This record gives sequence, C-alpha cells and structure tokens, in this order.
Amino acid sequence: MHVNRLTPAEAAFIASVTVRDINRVIDEKILPEGFYSLENGRRVRLIACPLVGFYFHTAKTLTAEERLILINRYSERIVADKTDRSLASWRDADWTIHDGFLTVTLLDFVAEADERSTKLSSAQEMVVEDPEVLGGIPVIRGTRIPVYDVVASVSAGLSHERILSAYPGLDNTTIELAMMYAKAAPVRGRPRRFPALPPASAIVSERKVTRRHTA
Repeated sequence: MHVNRLTPAEAAFIASVTVRDINRVIDEKILPEGFYSLENGRRVRLIACPLVGFYFHTAKTLTAEERLILINRYSERIVADKTDRSLASWRDADWTIHDGFLTVTLLDFVAEADERSTKLSSAQEMVVEDPEVLGGIPVIRGTRIPVYDVVASVSAGLSHERILSAYPGLDNTTIELAMMYAKAAPVRGRPRRFPALPPASAIVSERKVTRRHTA
C-alpha cells in the first residue's frame, strides 16, 4: 500500500465500505477532484477515506445534499493543509462543522480510518512475494504458507483451531491479518478452490456417518 495513494480495494477496507462505493464516489464526483486520480488506474488519497466513510455511514441520518455540502466544506479545510499527512496526524485537527442548527464532526471517522489503515499496513508487511518461494505467490513472511490458502480455509468454514493445527507456523493474529490483506488485495479472476491441507497434517473428526445398506 502506498501510504497516500490507495487502490479502490485498499480505500474500501480503510473506509469500511465496498469497492463499489469507492468507484461510485469517483464516478459521481462525490469526492472533489484532487482526492483521487485516474492515471495508471484509479487511486484514492488516504485522507479521502474518512470522507467516504462519513458519506455512506450517515446516509440514514443526513440527506445526500447535506452530506455533499459537508464533504465540500471539509475538503476546503484539507486542501488548505497538506493532504499527504498520515491519518494519525489529522486526529488533532478541527473536524467539527456548524451549519445552522446542525453540528457534525468527522473525528470518529478519522480515528476508525486511522486504525484500519494501521492494521492494513501490518497485514501487508506480513506478506511477501518472492519468485523463489512458490513461484512468487503471496505467502506469510517467514513461511511457505500461501495467504489465499489461509483465507480460503476461513471462507470454507474451518475453525481457527483446525487451521492452526494444519499450519503450525500461524496464530490467530496472523489469520486475522491474512483476511484483512485479502480484502484489500482480492484475487482476480476465478476464486481459488479450497486448498489441500499440508501433507504432514492430520484431521481428526468425531463425526460418525451411518452407512446405508442397499437391498
């Protein structure tokens, strides 16, 4: 993740919205110009994430017109400052706007986006792509465990305990970070099938199935 130039999937994770929502704020020009770019693929500024989160998560409270007005007013403040600052450095900024009887603050959205951005950075630092390790597919740092195999295991409904028994090099935090990584870097094309467990693993099941006898 470039600290201030995010892919739509990265921005969606940090703003806690969908990739479709990110594309919508660009296509419908909900975000002012300067908060995104279209050159060499769509990219969104990190500081835009609290604005995007605010727009979609207050839809039941404020009208679209009110949200657009507030976003434009917040944007004027941001543009007047340095938009390439980290979100943590924006926590002490004045995020409160008074509009007649209405008082709105974005501080909670900034704090949440900052926390999710920090977690995503940790997830991305945990993953490496080395051409000499499994052909360069993303693996957990220090292991030969493919990230998307872990994600597929969780998506298939396997418990953390079962996954950890199959992959002793992991822990619960690693699994959670792997899921975050996958949300911000989804696999393109056809979804992977559930992977085979490592050869050394052993699955023990107490479930008993009664065999049906044919006549």
